[in-house]
Amino acid sequence: MGKIGSLRPLSSHLLFVLLLGGVCLGYLPQKTFAEKPPNVIFILADDLGYGDVGCFGQEHIQTPCIDQLASDGMRFTQAYAGATVCAPSRCTLMTGLHTGHCYIRGNKEIKPVGQEPMPGDTFTLAHLMKQAGYRTGLIGKWGLGYPDSASTPDTMGFDYFFGYNCQRNAHSYYPEYLWRDDEKVALESNAYSHDVMVDDALQFVKRNQDIPFFLYLAFTIPHKKLQVPSLDPYADESWSEDEKICAAMITRMDSDIGRLMELLKKLQIDDQTLVFFTSDNGATYRFARFNHSGPLKGRKRSMYEGGIRSPSIARWPGKIPAGTVSNQVWSFWDMMPTLADLTNQSLESETDGISILPALLENKSIEHPPLYWEFHERGFSQAARLGNWKAVRNGVGKRLELYDLTTDVHEDVDLATKHPDIVDRFESYLKSARSDSELWLIPESK
Repeated sequence: MGKIGSLRPLSSHLLFVLLLGGVCLGYLPQKTFAEKPPNVIFILADDLGYGDVGCFGQEHIQTPCIDQLASDGMRFTQAYAGATVCAPSRCTLMTGLHTGHCYIRGNKEIKPVGQEPMPGDTFTLAHLMKQAGYRTGLIGKWGLGYPDSASTPDTMGFDYFFGYNCQRNAHSYYPEYLWRDDEKVALESNAYSHDVMVDDALQFVKRNQDIPFFLYLAFTIPHKKLQVPSLDPYADESWSEDEKICAAMITRMDSDIGRLMELLKKLQIDDQTLVFFTSDNGATYRFARFNHSGPLKGRKRSMYEGGIRSPSIARWPGKIPAGTVSNQVWSFWDMMPTLADLTNQSLESETDGISILPALLENKSIEHPPLYWEFHERGFSQAARLGNWKAVRNGVGKRLELYDLTTDVHEDVDLATKHPDIVDRFESYLKSARSDSELWLIPESK
């Protein structure tokens, strides 16, 4: 096996067969599009909860443009982020490997600026799209390295980058500077970084309208801090100041997604563009009024559904059936094989994912191999999903909890004692689901 994060052991797939009796291990039908290959825009919100947008049940925060995405496309009720915090979630998206195999499995800060980098030979989603002849751009938050490290957007396959290299700097919406490729760009003191990055994203689309492009639009809203230039449309609400700011941030992002969609129509590339919308992990806020996690238990830094299930939408006019609600299970590491399938490429690097293109284009449900997450803050926690069963272990040596998500999406009733055979399956799977990492050691049991 090569460097951690570059290859994935085949033995895990063999175990899936033994445990589950023939789960689909990968689906890569070759789709051929007679017209120009579709543009792909992957919009990633930051710390947006499953229940933070209207089409997922939000009653107070206005998100008409995101709701329209769902009306025009497919809304996923069982889509998952790659992790319960920022950096590892983004690593799973970039590498097609879950947190038992990818290189970055937690938020590991580098001083004075940046985060733990991926190895320089890491094959990323951006590399995949460049191979297919796409112009690749990242606008927003990177968080997978530091300036001049082996893992900066330009070394990881992006032709163009504008935004925050360091996710710690992204805690402020009024930074002194952002990065454009490998150069710092000073900002005016009153420049709201989200607005600046949105304007840049619109320009990226205009510049590349005549060629296939892949835009990874990694917004920082609604991650803390609570900062926004205007409280509209909530200024007159009888809410706390922080509630108004939080809601105004989300609605501001929603309006800018609307601007992006209008531009696609104006440029007449709307039906040539596949748009994904999702969030990198569960909600960070605790405002009871907003019920950020909707029907789910937990939030950011939790291994329950509210920490990892993501409000996800896909839209592609004429290809993805409009107004569809899909229960297809998928996670960030499925994007690598899905976009390989979309661009008619054979994926040479190993992956923990499967292509969900049939789910997108034909609304065809695909059985997913087991999903796995681990979390290295507050000790070491794990979660996994096998079919409709979900297991959670909140700490080394802790008892495994077992939930049936078909009847208990809030994970209230622990069924571990009633189904020891299923617990044994999970115990076997969890032992094989991860490769050892010197960076991400499992603490000794106390």
